[in-house]
Amino acid sequence: MHAGMGLDGSFGQRHFGACQLGDPRRTRRLVRLADQILAHPEGSLPHMLQHPPAYRALCRLANQPAVTHAAVLRPHRQATLEEIRARPGVVLLIHDTTELDFSGRTTLPGLGPIGNGGGRGYECHNSLAVDPDSGRLLGLMHQILHRRRQAPQGEGTAAKRAHPDRESRLWLHAVAAIGPEPAGTTWVDVCDRGADTFEFLEHEVRHCRPFVIRSTYNRALEVAEDDGPHRLHDRLRGLPATSRWSVAVAARPGQPKRDATVRACAVRVRVRAPHVRRGEHGREPLEVWAIRVWEPEPPAGVEALEWLLLTDLETATAEQLRRHVGYYERRPVIEEYHKAQKTGVGIERLRFQSEAGLQPVIALLSVVAVGLVNLRLGARQPATAGRPASEVVAPVYVRVLSVWRYGAQRELTVREFTLALGRLGGHQNRKGDGLPGWQTLWRGWNQLHAMVSYELSRASCGKQ
Repeated sequence: MHAGMGLDGSFGQRHFGACQLGDPRRTRRLVRLADQILAHPEGSLPHMLQHPPAYRALCRLANQPAVTHAAVLRPHRQATLEEIRARPGVVLLIHDTTELDFSGRTTLPGLGPIGNGGGRGYECHNSLAVDPDSGRLLGLMHQILHRRRQAPQGEGTAAKRAHPDRESRLWLHAVAAIGPEPAGTTWVDVCDRGADTFEFLEHEVRHCRPFVIRSTYNRALEVAEDDGPHRLHDRLRGLPATSRWSVAVAARPGQPKRDATVRACAVRVRVRAPHVRRGEHGREPLEVWAIRVWEPEPPAGVEALEWLLLTDLETATAEQLRRHVGYYERRPVIEEYHKAQKTGVGIERLRFQSEAGLQPVIALLSVVAVGLVNLRLGARQPATAGRPASEVVAPVYVRVLSVWRYGAQRELTVREFTLALGRLGGHQNRKGDGLPGWQTLWRGWNQLHAMVSYELSRASCGKQ
């Protein structure tokens, strides 16, 4: 799979072969273990690795001081940057946080509170590089495993604001760690409501980092007395529409996916700094573009779509407005990625006795999840669903799966391959079933890899 599985060497070699772990034998072992996990991705780590010696080897490797979360991710990030350099233009950096819940699976003392405070785990802040045209994941540019702190009773506002582990700093830490874009590339940071802090907005504007951020707060504006409402959301909701188009709305609990006809408008505004500072920022206002996208006539019983967005990208024309809203429309891919992390590769099923062992394996499985998302996205999108599957999956896998599904070797499209893989994992492929889910795809991949291994072994025996 692309960003991952099957071309130009093994998955492990492509994404971990350049790891600097203090000893080349450790790197070779990590490559082998990554390929073994890909071969049997379903279930717990002992099940993935099939043999007790392989599981013990992973535990020993993960607990080596040189084998860190950052060291395991670094070569994947470098490979992602190389791909970005080869395709100049806009690259979206989509940032978001998800909880990794290890409650009941480990007694590690270093994990932080999650949820309502009763669970234990990490706030996992992911930064994905995404192609704005296709939505394909180019790679995982950065990942922070954050422990939510419990502020001591009586801690003042100033002390909370100054604390280096304040959760609202995650957005700042991520963009600082990723750094400037390669020559010929433009990063655009795309974030949901959690990033709408004046501290982060000021950082983006001052460092000339393009962004599209969903607005949370009805912020005060600097306007003349006769220049309309003095609050951001009120101002946007009082403007007439200047554009209209159709937007694909993802399924939500109790509501199926659908297409919505929306209106949109944009205006340049000066946003005032909050009177009470909750982050570290100045007092000067920020000049940005504000965008409203809304659905004036939603179906009966369905909540109307509305996005209020902030950006520093010039949004004076209908073409610019459509393009910049399109950047935000790519944001749900990170939610798909979080599902792949948890349901697909089962990060929350990991059991380790130390954080030093747990964190590198989270990094390893997070890279595997990139390839899983791309396979599923490729099958969904008309532009890629009809392309030959052999462009993104090793041809031997296509040949074996086509013989199993159709009784003869034939070229499969990306969509046909995905459906056949799901069928192998238990999906019925009925017209109303939709595409296979994460667990079904991984069951199918597990079965297919075993079939391919058998065919390769048989071919090898025939040559002897």
